[in-house]
Amino acid sequence: MLSIYRSVMDSNVNPLRHLPAGQRFQVMFYLSLMWTLLFCIGTGAWIWFGEILAIHVPMVLGLTVTGLTFRHANIEGKRKLAAVARG
Repeated sequence: MLSIYRSVMDSNVNPLRHLPAGQRFQVMFYLSLMWTLLFCIGTGAWIWFGEILAIHVPMVLGLTVTGLTFRHANIEGKRKLAAVARG
């Protein structure tokens, strides 16, 4: 369970590790703001509408954005490492 937590929350382990420290902080900060907003929207929609769909749509949206962010950072990091190794 600890490795799963670290793979998302520890910026030295997740795919953002290839970015400079300042950019890592910025991306993690904006992802945390996004997740806070999504939980607030989901909770508010749950209380207001009472539908289970209201909480799942923001969560799926958040997982998609986080996954795409990590994927892009991982691809860019591998590209930079390959460029350093070549020259």
